[in-house]
Amino acid sequence: MMHQAPDPVIVTLLDEVERRLPELIVNVTDEIVGAIDLYQAAAPVPRDDLALSVGDNMREIVRALYGPAPDVSPAHETGRRRAEQSAPLPEVLRAFRIGFTEIWKVLAEQAALAGPDAVQELVSAATTLWSLADDYSVAVTQSYRDTAAEIMLRQQKERSVLVEALFSGNLVAQAELWQISEILQIPSDGVFVVVAAETPTLGKDALPEIESRLDAENLASAWRLTPELQVGVVSLRSRSAEEGVLELLRRHADARIGVSPAFRGLENTPRALHLARVTLASLPANRPGVRQFTESPLNALVASSPEEAVQLAHQVLSPVLRLGDDGVVLLDTLSAWFDSRGSTKEAAQLSYCHPNTVRYRLRKLQDELGRSLSNPADQAELLAALRALRTYPAAAVPLPAESAVGGRPPWPPTA
Repeated sequence: MMHQAPDPVIVTLLDEVERRLPELIVNVTDEIVGAIDLYQAAAPVPRDDLALSVGDNMREIVRALYGPAPDVSPAHETGRRRAEQSAPLPEVLRAFRIGFTEIWKVLAEQAALAGPDAVQELVSAATTLWSLADDYSVAVTQSYRDTAAEIMLRQQKERSVLVEALFSGNLVAQAELWQISEILQIPSDGVFVVVAAETPTLGKDALPEIESRLDAENLASAWRLTPELQVGVVSLRSRSAEEGVLELLRRHADARIGVSPAFRGLENTPRALHLARVTLASLPANRPGVRQFTESPLNALVASSPEEAVQLAHQVLSPVLRLGDDGVVLLDTLSAWFDSRGSTKEAAQLSYCHPNTVRYRLRKLQDELGRSLSNPADQAELLAALRALRTYPAAAVPLPAESAVGGRPPWPPTA
């Protein structure tokens, strides 16, 4: 747009606009407030702030119409402030159109009073006014979007730090927990589950759009991406919502996903994350699936001490683990016997074999391990060792190569 001194007739019209500017600023402010809800009572933009912006911008618009190149810094400032106030950009641009329209109305009224020649000159000069309106719209939009992007980046960084603190447990005061709760928009004393999903590649979400999908179910959540995992804490409306979360995860599971048991209180998030990670590790490698940690005192004890749990599994079960395929069958049968509360008949049904076969396998297992299923202490150690293998499948792997028999992987089975 070229900027040159306007025709003397236009200067006379502009002089009248400039003289009436205080009145125009009040009128435009009133019209914007009446036409746009954004600027009404209890809205994010106070009336004083609006009046200040209207005045700064209208004075600069009139000055630019006299001929100098426009200074769009007031428009930039307005765009910045409105972005910080979370005012919708379309409504901000609408307010600017109202301002330009009012200036045009005054110019048209004065031209009509001055006569046909003034009207003709104003029509010829209309392009300048509306080109100036375009300049202002571009300036407002650019400033608004730049500021909104900066705010979003700042919020993402702040959110990331808070989520990291939540999962790591690096909270030094209850006040910080409340701050995290407020910013992440999740209740500090609600019911939650933690989800740990294995990332397919570095920096790629295992569960794309999971936060928005949960939000559509009225479930707030907060997520963090690490090189190996995408982890999130999900706020449940109640414990009844837990199954809905699991079902949603199953529908979108393209990776191994471990889920903690439901728990109360954000301060317990670090422990829940540990349980979710342990559960993830118990899933078969390279096979998508969702598994939730089964809460029990024994499972919790095994999960709380990984090294001791692995050592227990080796110490108690190594003789059977070295039997290869035969060892897998024996451990499967023992697991079915425990799941059946010591019933040989029910264990046979679970194992798809005859009860006598179950009895034979259990006797052979007791002979190999030198332990008795009629001894409560031995039972306790065997059950704990089985839970350790279920929780940490890798515990069955580090066996001497020369002692392994057959080609079947160690227990627990991955099928």
